[in-house]
Amino acid sequence: MTLLSFIKAAIKTSFRGDKKYIFWMSTLFFFMFIGFYCWTIQLREGLQVTGMSDHVSWGLYISNFTFFVGTAAAAVMLVIPAYVLHDVSFEKTVLMGEGIAVASLLMCLAFVTVDLGSPQNIWHMIPFIGYFNFPESMLAWDVVVLNGYLMLNICIPFYILFCHYQNKKPITKLYLPFVYLSVFWAVGIHMVTAFLYAGIPARPYWNSSLLGPRFLASAFAAGPALIILALDAIQRATQYEIKSSSLDKLAMIATVAAQANLVMLVSELFKEFYWPTEHSHSAKYLFFGYKGYNALCLLVWTSISLNVIATTSLTIHKLRKNKLIRRMSCLVLFLAIWTEKGMGLVVPGFIPSPLGEMVEYFPSKIEIFVTLGILALGLFVFTLLAKVAINIETGKMRLIETEKTGNIKN
Repeated sequence: MTLLSFIKAAIKTSFRGDKKYIFWMSTLFFFMFIGFYCWTIQLREGLQVTGMSDHVSWGLYISNFTFFVGTAAAAVMLVIPAYVLHDVSFEKTVLMGEGIAVASLLMCLAFVTVDLGSPQNIWHMIPFIGYFNFPESMLAWDVVVLNGYLMLNICIPFYILFCHYQNKKPITKLYLPFVYLSVFWAVGIHMVTAFLYAGIPARPYWNSSLLGPRFLASAFAAGPALIILALDAIQRATQYEIKSSSLDKLAMIATVAAQANLVMLVSELFKEFYWPTEHSHSAKYLFFGYKGYNALCLLVWTSISLNVIATTSLTIHKLRKNKLIRRMSCLVLFLAIWTEKGMGLVVPGFIPSPLGEMVEYFPSKIEIFVTLGILALGLFVFTLLAKVAINIETGKMRLIETEKTGNIKN
C-alpha cells in the first residue's frame, strides 16, 4: 500500500509544475515524437535511409552510445565522496548524479536499439533464449555491465528516496554494499566499452592499449562537467540548496581529468605521426585528410581547440571560481569531448577500410532527428527523476499517516 502511494505521488509530482516546466517538458516531448516518427521511417525503409554503409557500419548512433556510457560512469565521482567518504557537501548532489546516470544509460540502450535496424533481433542477446555467447564475447560483457549498472543506479536512490518519503532513515547496511559494487561497476562499464573497440586488430585506429585509460579520463572530465551544468540549472530553477563547495570539487575533478585526457591525446598523436606506418592512415585521415578526403578535419581540430581552451580556463584557479566562466568552460568541455569521443573516435576506425578503400560517412537527416529524439528522451527522464527527488528531499512529497483512521495521505 505504501509503495503504491509512493508511485502515485511520484506520478502526480512529475506532471505538475509551473508554465516554464510545462513548456520545457512539452518541447522535449515534441522532439521525442519527431525522433520516434523518423525511427518508424527507418524501420520501414531499413538502414539505407541512414548515412551508414557496408564500409562505415557504425555512425552517429554508436558515437553517442560510446560517449554517454562515459557520462553514466561519471556518476561515481559523486557516489564515492557522498556514500564512501561521507562528504556532507555531496549529499544534495549525489541523487542528481545518479539520475544523470540512469538517463544516460537509457539513452545508451536506445542508441543501440535504433542502430540494430531490426530491434526484434535483440532476442538473440537474451540469456537462455538466444545465443548470448558469454563470457567469450566482449559484446555480451557490455550487455551485462550496462544493464547491471542501470539496475544499481535505479535501486540505490529508489530505496533512499522511498525511505525519506516515509520519514524514515535508510539502513546503511542494506544499500552500502551495492554502493561499493557500483563504484567498481562504473569503471567496468567504460573499460568494457573501450575493450570492445581495442580488441579489433583489423581497426588499428582503435587497437591501442591507451584507449581504456583515455575513455576513463574523458568520461571523468565530460561527466562532472555535465553534472555541474545540471546542478547549476536546478539551483537557478528551484529552491533546492546545492553547496558551492560540491560544485568546486566537481570542477576540480573535471579539470584534472581533462588535463590527463589532453596528455594522453598528445601521446597518441606522437605515436601516430612521429614515425607513421600503414596503421597511421586513419589518424592521418582524421587530422589532416587522406587522398583528398577530409570530412572530419575541421570537426576534430575544432574539438581539440575547444578542449584546450576549456581545460586552460578551468586550470586557472580564479577563472574556475567564477560561476559564469566555470559554467561556460564546462559546456565547452562537454561539447568538445562529445565531438572528439563520438564521431572523432568511431568513424575514423572504418576509414580507410582494411583493403584501403575510402568511403566517407555523413549522418542523414533521419539519423540526426532520431538522435535528437533520444537526447530529448534522456533530458525528459532526468527532469522527471530530478523533480521527484527534489520534492522528496525538500519535504514537499512525504507520506502522512493519520493515527485515528490509518488512512494514507501525501
